[in-house]
Amino acid sequence: MSTASADPRNLTFRRDPWVGTWLMTIAALVFAMILVGGATRLTDSGLSITEWNLEKGLIPPLSAERWAEEFALYQRTTEYQMQNAGMSLAEFQSIYWWEWGHRFLGKMIGLVFAIPFAFFWATGRLRGRFWPVLALFALGGAQGAIGWWMVTSGLFSGLDVSPVRLAIHLGMALALLAGALWLAMDALGWPRERSRLGAPLWAPPALMALIFAQAMFGALMAGADGGPAYADWPRIGGNWIPSTAFSLDPWWRNFTEHHATQHLVHRTLGYVVALSTWAIAAAAWRQGRDLARRLALRLGVLALLQVALGVATLLAGAAGPHWALAHQFSAALLWAGAVALTRAARCNIIPSS
Repeated sequence: MSTASADPRNLTFRRDPWVGTWLMTIAALVFAMILVGGATRLTDSGLSITEWNLEKGLIPPLSAERWAEEFALYQRTTEYQMQNAGMSLAEFQSIYWWEWGHRFLGKMIGLVFAIPFAFFWATGRLRGRFWPVLALFALGGAQGAIGWWMVTSGLFSGLDVSPVRLAIHLGMALALLAGALWLAMDALGWPRERSRLGAPLWAPPALMALIFAQAMFGALMAGADGGPAYADWPRIGGNWIPSTAFSLDPWWRNFTEHHATQHLVHRTLGYVVALSTWAIAAAAWRQGRDLARRLALRLGVLALLQVALGVATLLAGAAGPHWALAHQFSAALLWAGAVALTRAARCNIIPSS
């Protein structure tokens, strides 16, 4: 077997461990933001703050007057009037802190991004990657606007935010995670060892597309509170294919409103994601080498865990928000792993013959 002399670092910009560590920190914070966002949704906390106010958002209510003001604003929402009427101040505070923490973390990500960005730019350390990093910053700003756009859809017109806007918000978060992780790996010069995936190079990007689509359908189901509607598995309401699936008109409403359709699509695509991951892992087991092979095998194990957590979430129904949060954590980890595998496959430097 001949060995290529190419160095995978030749596929990257100039290596800079300081920039790489900074961007990896951003990726970790975005990952945490996805989890806090999931907890905020599961605790029905997302509509507890009814204003977009930067000053009030940085400092939480620290006096009885501020708490009374925030509670009075929440009492004007449809969610309070139709679902939480009679809620005590202590109960309101318990949901308020989740939403405040979610927004505060978003602001902190902005600061952790902006201040080092200015320094690295001024010192010339972003040469060759300035525009990709600036684009990532712009997407982060857009994500804040999308989050508020999502919240406004549920304040005075229903009990929940729009499932479509929720899916867009999650999709942008996943894009930010992938972008920050990719740029961080690039700046760190990763990978720096020889490996071979053993599967076609288009397979990891295709897997990323499947995982992203699955996450979007999961967000649509979560936004419509469709998860607890069918707490059985492997069947859906006692049927392999629900007879009412795709019964709404126009057809697109089935994905945003119809629980049976949502379960059918989300579960089916979940099986496709798992089987695709295992197919890549099997190819890597037979023909792969070193880093890419190890990543593919670990991703296969993670896909098995994700399926198990999905089933546990279904069977627990409304009584198992901890399972749902674990399911979201595993999904984000699977997404990040697919990004890393895609990069490792691109940096393949051991030919097959």
